[in-house]
Amino acid sequence: MKASIVFTAIVIAAGVGVVAQRGGGRGVSPEMQEALAKQEALEKSTPRLQITEDVLGLTVPNHTIGEAVGVSKNSKGHLFVFTRSGNVGPAKGATASQLFEFDQTLKFVKQWGPDNYAASFAHTVRVDKYDNVWMTDEGANMIVKFNPQGAVSMVLGRKTEAIDYLERFSERGEKETERYTAGAMGTFNRPTDVTWDGQDNIFVSDGYNNSRVVKIAKDGKWVKALGTRGAGPNQFNTPHGITSDANNRVYVADRGNRRIQVFDNDLNPVKIISNVGAPWSICTSPAPNQFLFSGDGNGKLYKLDLDGNLVGWAQTSEGHGQTGCLVHEIHCESANVVYKGDCSTWTVEKITIKGAAGRSSAQ
Repeated sequence: MKASIVFTAIVIAAGVGVVAQRGGGRGVSPEMQEALAKQEALEKSTPRLQITEDVLGLTVPNHTIGEAVGVSKNSKGHLFVFTRSGNVGPAKGATASQLFEFDQTLKFVKQWGPDNYAASFAHTVRVDKYDNVWMTDEGANMIVKFNPQGAVSMVLGRKTEAIDYLERFSERGEKETERYTAGAMGTFNRPTDVTWDGQDNIFVSDGYNNSRVVKIAKDGKWVKALGTRGAGPNQFNTPHGITSDANNRVYVADRGNRRIQVFDNDLNPVKIISNVGAPWSICTSPAPNQFLFSGDGNGKLYKLDLDGNLVGWAQTSEGHGQTGCLVHEIHCESANVVYKGDCSTWTVEKITIKGAAGRSSAQ
């Protein structure tokens, strides 16, 4: 119950609480009320998608799967789930980060990178076109690339040493003087997600404390960083997810600013999409006929064309007994099948779009 309260507080602070999403509640700023009303009007004029939701029966022997915040699939149809589940490991406090693999029948295969140094607090998992598996750990400030056999082949970022952390903040009683840093090359500060372009350049959304996007060459050399904290162009307020398309455009889920910022693969701005509520996670369906999907923490799933036009939307997770963090990461298997992991219900869902049900009614 305590965890639910914490997550609700975080969601409301980000301006994406369910009460706020539906236009009610005290303490919502006039600007937020205007944004919510605009979004509600847009949804009323946009087809509501008919969907089926299948909660996957995932079990790990002798283990509780925990918060299934990350979900992705490889070319063989194997499912990877990055969970906030406790285990003894080298982190500041208890580790809350484990990466599990399941086969096409949802049978547990193995844990990837058990007790690895970057396992601290899970955020997302992605699989690239070569079936490399990438885990983004916001607690360790690290991104780890595993090859298809499960061996570590690249490590990006570096976490704060536990002894240094304890000495600085516990023994000497120091305080952080700058809440939102500009970010240095070579390190992250609570990164959230990773994607790639057609040349295998790496793009990272970084993150909760840094407010930027980082471009890294395929060999791990840091190339460029863009962004500071704010609401203007090329600024971010919690860049919480990232994806790319076949045209080498990079999409950043600028959650706190309730928009998706689009860039070319040299991080030059292309456009801003602001019709998806507060985007917690984004993904593109496979080429050639690609769509952009965005998920809001209140459980809403939005389907757009690559020009940013809203094709339709759906409400997921109704009746699941939770109201916050109902979408944390989404994986696009096709133009009509999306997988969803969340913080609140400790489940992974397969969402299948069956068609549109016409214009939506008021929520």
